[in-house]
Amino acid sequence: MAARWWTWLREDVWEIRFRRYAALLLAAVLVAGTAWAVVAYVGRQPSCAPGVARLDGGDDCVGVSSTAYDFGQPRFADVVNAVYRENDRLKPGSYVSVALFEPFTARDPDSVDDTLHELQGAYLAQYRANHDTTGETPQIRLVLANTGRDGSYWPRVVDRLTRMAEGADRLRAVTGIGLSTDNNRAAVKELTHRGIPVVGSSITADSLANGADGKDPYPGLARVAPTNSDSARALASFARVSGGRALLVYDKPGDPYTRTLQSAFEKLVAGSPYQAQPFTPPEDRTQEGTTANQFRQITQLVCDTPKTTDTILFAGRHTQLRQFVNALGARGCMDHRLTVLTGDEGSYLNGDKRLDWKALARNLSVRYTALAHPDAWKKETARTGGSAADAQELDGLIARGAKQPVGPIGPVDLADGQLIIAYDAMRLAVQGMREATPTGDAVPALTDVVNEWAFMKGSHRVDGASGWICLDVHGNPYDKAVPIVELTPDGGARFVRIAWPEGRPPAKECLPPA
Repeated sequence: MAARWWTWLREDVWEIRFRRYAALLLAAVLVAGTAWAVVAYVGRQPSCAPGVARLDGGDDCVGVSSTAYDFGQPRFADVVNAVYRENDRLKPGSYVSVALFEPFTARDPDSVDDTLHELQGAYLAQYRANHDTTGETPQIRLVLANTGRDGSYWPRVVDRLTRMAEGADRLRAVTGIGLSTDNNRAAVKELTHRGIPVVGSSITADSLANGADGKDPYPGLARVAPTNSDSARALASFARVSGGRALLVYDKPGDPYTRTLQSAFEKLVAGSPYQAQPFTPPEDRTQEGTTANQFRQITQLVCDTPKTTDTILFAGRHTQLRQFVNALGARGCMDHRLTVLTGDEGSYLNGDKRLDWKALARNLSVRYTALAHPDAWKKETARTGGSAADAQELDGLIARGAKQPVGPIGPVDLADGQLIIAYDAMRLAVQGMREATPTGDAVPALTDVVNEWAFMKGSHRVDGASGWICLDVHGNPYDKAVPIVELTPDGGARFVRIAWPEGRPPAKECLPPA
């Protein structure tokens, strides 16, 4: 009896049931281990969102997004969602794609502001195009192209955009571009040499433009902002700069923006009795570096000049401009009246808490050429070159953008002009693509879109919110309105008036001369 009981206990309970329980336990361990491995594997994957990935082991999400991905920028979420909703309602075969090319993962607050405002402007133009009452086609799908915080991943993004142009995405234009940097210049050159049309919004460097010596190094590039040379000519016509009363302060070695601004300013100070004064900023010009100390010494040299020297032309980025203004606010010659004139980088100082705003009440004024300004067309005038009605159309869209179906698109700030100029750039791209689309066809050829830029003048001009956009045969805006803006001691800026590269607004025909 005892022997049988022991046999049952050993065979039935111990050997059979234990083996069963052990097998079940082992299976559970394997399942848990596999699940953990999958989670760990996925966590290590570089994907941030469809079409966007982390590259080279970094945390910068690079690529082209067509989803509601906000690139880790919570401030972008509202307008990115609005873009996604607009894209999602488009019927297959009814649209072409346009890529907004910006540093969506930038960390510098000023760059983040720029990108947000350009995204808002591009979206509002997309919405306008897709909901106008004319029924024009094709419809517009907006995708977001990020080359990284400093633009260094542009080759991969350009490759992706090329595939999109050749495939079902039917990419027909790239807009935005942003700052005039070496990386962006290289990207524009590669895109245009691959036959992809590009519309620059806020690029102003002469080295990122066609037409110099009759050559077009960027075939297919169109721009809506004046070059630095045109802005400098407009500034000169407004301020009546005299070389004998002016001093140039410039960034050495410079970047595409500062070098071409320096070149434009050098023509204005021809005949100055003083050498131009250089300063050397950090390679990353958003950093403070030691330039504040350099500006302290430059300010002392300014005080050494006679009081007849009343104008300083500043060819530099906004961080260095802020440092220079602060140094001038502490100068030892407060009775020496000075006016600083600079390019559109001056717009970044509007509201900058690190600027010594009291300096502007110490015989010092700072004026800059803006890309656009919300007050530039507040009053209708008999002069041509733009209209209040064109600016008010954008104002109406912005008001509707506070809620669905247009928005929400997040808080809007027009003071820096970025939203306005991005809106106009997208409108130019849309008009070019639609004019290039033959009757009965759904999609224009890339070459036909490129060819359209030469026709964007006269009755084919774009009546932009920033002013008329009349392109010459090289894709540059002819005699584009240049708002002159002045920083004020209360921490803001005021619109002064519109200036013109030709010294006067274009005639109603808006046809560039030979």
